[in-house]
Amino acid sequence: NITEESLNKKNLDSPSSFALEKHLEDFIIKNWNTTRLNEGYDIYKENNKLAVQYNTRSGPLDILAISKDKNEFLVIELKKGRASDSVVGQVQRYMGYVKEELAEPGQDVKGIIIALDDDVRLRRALSVTTNIDFYTYKVSFSLSKLK
Repeated sequence: NITEESLNKKNLDSPSSFALEKHLEDFIIKNWNTTRLNEGYDIYKENNKLAVQYNTRSGPLDILAISKDKNEFLVIELKKGRASDSVVGQVQRYMGYVKEELAEPGQDVKGIIIALDDDVRLRRALSVTTNIDFYTYKVSFSLSKLK
């Protein structure tokens, strides 16, 4: 699971709220180099532009990454709250696009769903899908009174 602690391997901007998927996306991109995703992947670049809200014929995918050895694409789909099973089909459509349009022979395509929570339907859909992983994020917020 991606938690604030696992994202905060180094000093990062502290996330106070991911009210919109865009906030989550911005946070992950800004702090990519300090997340566990950076261990194996870089955000894909096309024409020197990061592949964020990357246009496909199936809609824009949130983040497209490529493994450091260039052997694998990673489709990342972000959900601000609870993810349901419908997101699995969405990620598979994006993965199919990447496989057909971008991947070269021998390059694999995998997916990740990042959401606040899941449900039993999503868990069941993912249980028969070997190439899509699920991560959760955690947001912390506290108030401290100054004396």
